[in-house]
Amino acid sequence: MAGGRRKKQHFSRIHAFPCGKASLESDLSLIGGPGFSRVIYCNDPECFEAGVLNYGRNYVRTTKYTLATFFPKSLFEQFRRVANFYFLICAILSFTPLSPYTAVSNVVPLVVVIGATMGKELIEDWRRKRQDIEVNNRKVKVCIGDGVFHHTKWMNLKVGDIVKVEKDEFFPADIILLSSSYDEAICYVETMNLDGETNLKLKQALHETSNLHDDSSFQDFKALIRCEDPNANLYSFIGNLELREQQHPLSPLQLLLRDSKLRNTDYIYGVVIFTGHDTKVMQNSTAPPSKRSKIERRMDKIIYFLFFILVLMSFIGSLFFGIATREDLDNGRMKRWYLRPDDTTVYYDPKRAPAAAVLHFLTALMLYSYLIPISLYVSIEIVKVLQSIFINQDLHMYYEEADKPAQARTSNLNEELGQVDTILSDKTGTLTCNSMEFIKFSVAGTSYGRGVTEVGRAMAKRKGSPLPQEVIQEEAHVEEQTEQKPSIKGFNFVDGRITDGHWVNEPRADVIQKFVRLLAICHTAIPEIDEETGKVTYEAESPDEAAFLIAARELGFEFYGRTQTSISLHELDPVAGRTVERNYQLLHIIEFSSSRKRMSVIVRNEEGKLLLLSKGADSVMFERLAKNGREFQEQTKEHINEYADAGLRTLVLAYRELDEEEYSEFNQEFTDAKNSVSSEREEMIEEVAAKIERDLILLGATAVEDKLQNGVPECIDKLAQAGIKIWVLTGDKMETAINIGFACSLLRQGMKQVIISSEAPENKGLQKMEDKAAAAAASKASILRQISEGKALLTASSESPEALALIIDGYSLAYALQDDVKNKFLELAIGCASVICCRSSPKQKALVTRLVKTKTGNTTLAIGDGANDVGMLQEADIGVGISGVEGMQAVMSSDFAIAQFQYLERLLLVHGHWCYRRISSMEYLTRMYLHAFA
Repeated sequence: MAGGRRKKQHFSRIHAFPCGKASLESDLSLIGGPGFSRVIYCNDPECFEAGVLNYGRNYVRTTKYTLATFFPKSLFEQFRRVANFYFLICAILSFTPLSPYTAVSNVVPLVVVIGATMGKELIEDWRRKRQDIEVNNRKVKVCIGDGVFHHTKWMNLKVGDIVKVEKDEFFPADIILLSSSYDEAICYVETMNLDGETNLKLKQALHETSNLHDDSSFQDFKALIRCEDPNANLYSFIGNLELREQQHPLSPLQLLLRDSKLRNTDYIYGVVIFTGHDTKVMQNSTAPPSKRSKIERRMDKIIYFLFFILVLMSFIGSLFFGIATREDLDNGRMKRWYLRPDDTTVYYDPKRAPAAAVLHFLTALMLYSYLIPISLYVSIEIVKVLQSIFINQDLHMYYEEADKPAQARTSNLNEELGQVDTILSDKTGTLTCNSMEFIKFSVAGTSYGRGVTEVGRAMAKRKGSPLPQEVIQEEAHVEEQTEQKPSIKGFNFVDGRITDGHWVNEPRADVIQKFVRLLAICHTAIPEIDEETGKVTYEAESPDEAAFLIAARELGFEFYGRTQTSISLHELDPVAGRTVERNYQLLHIIEFSSSRKRMSVIVRNEEGKLLLLSKGADSVMFERLAKNGREFQEQTKEHINEYADAGLRTLVLAYRELDEEEYSEFNQEFTDAKNSVSSEREEMIEEVAAKIERDLILLGATAVEDKLQNGVPECIDKLAQAGIKIWVLTGDKMETAINIGFACSLLRQGMKQVIISSEAPENKGLQKMEDKAAAAAASKASILRQISEGKALLTASSESPEALALIIDGYSLAYALQDDVKNKFLELAIGCASVICCRSSPKQKALVTRLVKTKTGNTTLAIGDGANDVGMLQEADIGVGISGVEGMQAVMSSDFAIAQFQYLERLLLVHGHWCYRRISSMEYLTRMYLHAFA
């Protein structure tokens, strides 16, 4: 859009259910009790009542030390090292007559060593401090009285302040939304810094505060909020707002969290309820675990051994010294006359030989101190810092497209990179680009789209079958036209039967029309129009949804406008042969959720028909089809399986017409469920939605591709050749994960697959049992049986362990991680060269990482790009963050950061190898030199 300005489609809300007033019963009855005692005086943070409560400032500190705690905490860290503690004792003893040398010669080296290491700690903490200073000094508009707003630093915010946040700004604290630039007080929020999700979240203020549209509206505004105390739950909130002596319930729909960003909304007004470390994002943050490399731990063991030798030498020498001292005077004759035993101090007094021996022992401990190299630690620290600089400055790991170099966020683990035994990797955004392209679809039992995915090519190569001739011809034709017609991001569809409006000539053009129209209507995206070029772009909740809208636009159904209650399209009319404008009245959006696995919209077309349009996963959509709506079911299922084999993500599309009576009944029930604030609110919504999402008529299925990042297959192949085992932990279904595994060389031709799945017929029946305890016990027995069969295959196999791959789904993994099963599961897993865990949750990722690290004792490396990977990164010995499109949560929790997965090969096999070799050689040579010098 060079030079063009974008025109925002102004609309108030896309969820057309009324706000209403919810009951104050149920969860709201907790307010005032333990855990729900917070009180906020809106627009009056300086009042006496607010001052008594003494809530914390909005200042945030993420540093390890403060000015007051730096010396005590840093000194404690330094003297946890056994060598430093030993030299501290020697330094103290050097000020006594026991010392065989001056105190300066002992204290100065210790001060230099400790000072150098503390200086490194200070520099690293100062970098974190600078980030804190930058964040705390950001500006936000705050109401200072009489409806006047001035810029104030984030750190000066107080609980109860009214703030004005503008488009593309971050929220400075946890805020209750009061109003926005839209008529009915909605706003769109990007939360990728919190949960790694790139989709936009819809938030809506209470109806009672939605009329506060400008600064002057807050001149006399006063309200009281009572809510829950600070807690770490990002997805729940209980509270109420008292305005003009009326109580109004608050829910997560009104809560805007710190570090999320305002998008597609000009401005919002809100009241600060949690500040600083009381905010939910800070409540969720944990100090990263202290990680020490194996070399450093091995050095401690060597120091302990050397200290034992030193003590033994001192003890033996002191023992002989005590005996000799006791016998120094024999019948008045002096054997060691030069020590003057007849006129001496306690150190050589034959009459007090035991005391002399003890004092000699202390002197010997100091005298033999050169046996322990005091400068070894600081020498290693210097080398590690230099190695970190090499990693940061490596141009081969610099991603020019995003201007992102590699970053060693800690210098403590450089040599660990050369000892990695197991890599645990996320898939989406880590192995793949997290950039979806519409590539195929199935309509009316016919599959369209002749493009070949990377996974498809890998599968064809694996099976030894050539690509179909028509595909090769089609791709050649497309390559010829590439120079004339630029590629469209998100649209990689190749099929002459459909493109350029040719779909109108297909036998079932009417079904294709309904299919593409559904893609253009069933979504929550926001259109943006470039005023100069007229081109429409989309801000969508997910990359998949954006790809669907781009595909619909390219096939003749352009979504270009949305108002409070309507959606506007430019449609290709197959009868008239031209583009016409059509408006659809938007009545309801039934949102997607992980439990529902589908979303629906209810619209009224220009002919007055009520339509329910749905899209979702095949596992939930096929069971909701009407008997007369299954005409293309078998063909569509076959196509979905083919798409999954090619590594594509699929959705099923279906619709039905509603009658007025049915819609009226649904509207009332759905509104009541939405307005409920009880703990069963989501279940109530799902139950009402399920009643109307039935008897659907199947249209077809879509297939989008999440492309592999450049160089992923080659990188994994090199790492496998180096003997490193690779585990992929993904949320994808098993078929897709397996084929992605083949595409990226994780799975190879000739590998035996050990599959542990809940999709076995006996498991499916168990999950439907009413007795949940019995079902769980039977499911666990089934998983144990599958693990035992896999172990038997592993034992009986005459081939090498590299020929086996383990694939397990999330349902089975839950049982495999239980205390009495996890050891058997791990024995099977470590015997396989590759492991794929499908449908795994963030918590399961962390648990698997902990299991591998603690039980094997080998060095583990976790790599991911989203906030859902943070637990996995912190559990592993080394955490590597991908600085991709899912925010910086993973990077901020990592030990190393790279921009592309392919750079992991160089990080481990080049930098890791040389760091390990140089640190080991330096340690050995330093010890040899010091011993020779001593």
